[in-house]
Amino acid sequence: MTLFDSIRAAAAEVAAGARHLRIRHDRIAAFAASLPLTSAPTGLDPALHYVEPERDPEGTAAFVLTLDSVNFGSGWFPAVFGPQASGYAEVAGALAGHFRTGGTPTAAALARLDGTGAAALTGLDPRNPDARALADLFARALNDLGRLVEAGHGGRFLGLVEAAGGSAEALVQSLRRMPLFEDVADWRGRRVPFLKRAQIAVADLALAFGGRGPGRFADAGRLTIFADNLVPHVLRHDGLLDYSPDLAARIDRGEPIPAGSEEEVEIRAAAVHAVELMRAALGDAVTSVQLDHILWNRGESGGYRRWPRHATRSVFY
Repeated sequence: MTLFDSIRAAAAEVAAGARHLRIRHDRIAAFAASLPLTSAPTGLDPALHYVEPERDPEGTAAFVLTLDSVNFGSGWFPAVFGPQASGYAEVAGALAGHFRTGGTPTAAALARLDGTGAAALTGLDPRNPDARALADLFARALNDLGRLVEAGHGGRFLGLVEAAGGSAEALVQSLRRMPLFEDVADWRGRRVPFLKRAQIAVADLALAFGGRGPGRFADAGRLTIFADNLVPHVLRHDGLLDYSPDLAARIDRGEPIPAGSEEEVEIRAAAVHAVELMRAALGDAVTSVQLDHILWNRGESGGYRRWPRHATRSVFY
């Protein structure tokens, strides 16, 4: 069984035994057929990302790995950027601006970065106590990345990517050596891997390089969705996930759902499995990653912002 098979198997088991929600299997096929499959992105948005695969492949790889090392914080974002802002866009845009004007940070520089430096790099306001707390976590993540690239790959970010030999699974396994990438939960004594940010790093590299060179992964089609709190939020309000009255009420009044709790693991796992059911209903004409992008963009651009989504302060999303 591959790593990605194990993620799918664990998600299916959790979804089948979930106490706090259920998948509406009767609605899967019709909903999947209604999705705008051609809207899946074919590249990273250059307005938000530093993407120069021909001119600066090292910088492009460094940007993707740096961004996805700090691609978490949704539980902090309302207090940091405001309730209606896209925290991802704020952080990605600030980081891209630094790469364009200040150049690519070296692995050695990332390895010794402190919270103040991480705040400057990612556009966080250090006067805000929530932003300071998040910046300290960003610094830990970037320290880990810098040390991994410096010690194991001669300071070359492309070296980390190339060492995977075109295998998405191998790169995910390398990234999860960093503690803040080891996104594995416990559910009733069962290990449930999600590995959201490690998987999204692979997908982002593929988009940044157009699926060529450092962005070519033979098993990229086996990636799962990137389990966070936006895709299940979309699926809940589109009628694909039924939450228990208690869980729904807690989310709707803005009560945090603790990271690693039974409810939180079930929400993420049910989203993973529901998307796998959609992919199967579509005859595997689309990948899980493409469905993730479609659903994520739906949640970012639609009317879904008026409803609270489940919130937790987690280093995994």
